[in-house]
Amino acid sequence: MPRIAGKAKTRKAVAKRFKVTGTGKVLRRKQGKRHLLQCKNRKRKRHLGKVALVSDADIKNVKENLPFA
Repeated sequence: MPRIAGKAKTRKAVAKRFKVTGTGKVLRRKQGKRHLLQCKNRKRKRHLGKVALVSDADIKNVKENLPFA
């Protein structure tokens, strides 16, 4: 069956988790800073708070869900 073309909608769950920069890079937050923080040292927790880039393998999927970004 052919796909019916329609209006592309933004996936709100994806919009809350990712940000697209002006140059087209996709930023994400690092995992591992929600709980069990007592056993992680300060340096590790500090670096987990910074943003990271989405891998090249996943950029296409993220941008498909953010049609207006």
